[in-house]
Amino acid sequence: MYKIIFQIENSNPVEAFANEGEILLQIAQRNNVAIDAPCSGNGSCGKCRVRLLSGKLDAQRTRHISEEEFADGWRLACCSKIVDDIVVEVPDIASAYRSRMKVADLSTGKEVEIFEQSRAQVLAAGIEQKNSMDILDIVMDAPTLDDTMPDNERIVWAIKAETGVEKVRLPYLVMRKLAEVLREGDFHVKCVIRRTASDIFVYDVMPATEDVIIGGLAIDIGTTTVSAILLDMQTGKILGKASSGNGQIRYGADVINRIIESTKPGGRKRLQEAIVKETINPMIREMCRAAEFRADHIYRMSIASNTTMNHLLMGVSSDSIRTEPYIPTFFKTNSLFASDIGIRVHPDAHIILAPNIGSYVGGDITAGAFISMIWNRPETSLFIDLGTNGELVLGNEDFLISCACSAGPAFEGGDISCGMRATDGAIEACTIDYETMEPTFEIIGDPGTKPVGLCGSGLIDVIAELFLNGIINAKGKFVREGERVRHDQYGMGSYVLAFRKDAGSVKDVEITEVDIDNFIRAKGAIFSAVRTMLRYLDYTVDMIDDVYVAGGIGSGINMRNAVVIGMLPDIPVEKFHYIGNSSLTGSYMMLLSTQAERKTYEIAQGMTYLELSTVPTYMDEFVACCFLPHTDDRLFPSVELKGK
Repeated sequence: MYKIIFQIENSNPVEAFANEGEILLQIAQRNNVAIDAPCSGNGSCGKCRVRLLSGKLDAQRTRHISEEEFADGWRLACCSKIVDDIVVEVPDIASAYRSRMKVADLSTGKEVEIFEQSRAQVLAAGIEQKNSMDILDIVMDAPTLDDTMPDNERIVWAIKAETGVEKVRLPYLVMRKLAEVLREGDFHVKCVIRRTASDIFVYDVMPATEDVIIGGLAIDIGTTTVSAILLDMQTGKILGKASSGNGQIRYGADVINRIIESTKPGGRKRLQEAIVKETINPMIREMCRAAEFRADHIYRMSIASNTTMNHLLMGVSSDSIRTEPYIPTFFKTNSLFASDIGIRVHPDAHIILAPNIGSYVGGDITAGAFISMIWNRPETSLFIDLGTNGELVLGNEDFLISCACSAGPAFEGGDISCGMRATDGAIEACTIDYETMEPTFEIIGDPGTKPVGLCGSGLIDVIAELFLNGIINAKGKFVREGERVRHDQYGMGSYVLAFRKDAGSVKDVEITEVDIDNFIRAKGAIFSAVRTMLRYLDYTVDMIDDVYVAGGIGSGINMRNAVVIGMLPDIPVEKFHYIGNSSLTGSYMMLLSTQAERKTYEIAQGMTYLELSTVPTYMDEFVACCFLPHTDDRLFPSVELKGK
């Protein structure tokens, strides 16, 4: 038995024990040490870097670590076996899956503008901004020797008299505090309630002098990124907004690896705690702190996420999702409460889960399809959500059909050496000069912010510009030489966006041929899904009237560049519309509006799910899409390279 000490930057060290031959990454995961491992430990991504401070590891140098770095103690945790007592440094960047949880500025920015536009469209369609939550002002007579009615009956009778509803439920949490609150308020109190036609549920009771806001929490749980909105349930006002990396990513970048992890002893609990304790609860704590709001005054939640994320959140088995006939434990449920899974808000807060449609099309897509409004238009529209799983919906007011493809985490910065989420320091837009090959880019953050890496929208721009300028060929290989183009000892090419002296990181910000190959597969998955869905319906590209693109990959996407690389069909650019994080916006509207919640369930119930793995031609389509822009140039007649 050997002693392992993880020296975690900006945190307390963690002590663990291991047998000879055990893999360091697995020891870290077992002891809840956050080491980023998007490839789930197969050695392909090179992101699980740690530094050996003392002792010995059985580890060979890989292409992800230079000779100088290896000599300085850097190792890949997934390729290192225990043979000695060791002390290893886990650098701050190794916890990059969190991407330093960000509490957003709610007053400015393209993201806020897109959110408000989407919300306005929903309201314009006649969806009423009204929900079942309310605040009652209740005045009662104080008890006397002649009036000895107990407190619970007294307040129940008062609520019945005020509302006319015969059934009133007082949960344990209200009963526990009732005597003190009634007397503190001299039997004049405010009650936070959920009102339906048949009953009233009392969430909270407090003195009438207290200012009361009914807090609501809308969450989008993505495979890579989690976003949340804190709001006033009565007015719809946004009180706070935050985003964070999904803590589950250290168990794999995609849902399949996480499902496999969940089948291991204790796996379900580890994955549930990674999303609840390590991701959602810290986000709630930070938002509430910034907004000066009490977390226990959040009385309702709405969550939109894919089918697997829903299962892992609830801690139920998801293994059947990945094997034929691909059957999940549930598509929809109304039986989940915050206390059931340990979310630190009001314990009785009911959680609305956006309904799933299929094994790989979940509530994030039903919520997004609702916000896109394609269900309310006679024209045929295509909705695409760019994320770790690329999901698509095609249809109009008469029909909707959906499918999903495994795009991988590239759109959110995963599997990319300099990839990152759309947060401060991320390059979100880029152009490259044809003659000098010098880049010009836009960076998220305050003026003067130095580049740290590439988010999804920046990645699309960079690869499109490299291709248009003839710096890379259709296979993504570098074919031009220059100061910014270089090759390592293995012959692999890369393009330097920002040299170390100009970057906000400890190394050059560059994109490599491996990165480009990973991205080509991701964009290929999207376009092949589009082609397969169109063929399934015997449709052609020119029958698409509008394309709505969603995903939290930046403040917007250069649609023309997305066409250039073969990710989106070659149709007039004015037909494309970027609608931001539609899953989060949809979750927000489901929370705020009972009509929106019901409509989302109606959309899910009426949508047809196409399982791409059962379509014989899908794999052929995917292989054909793994070039820039495609093996069939006739599909992209408008794409012309510079200098030709």
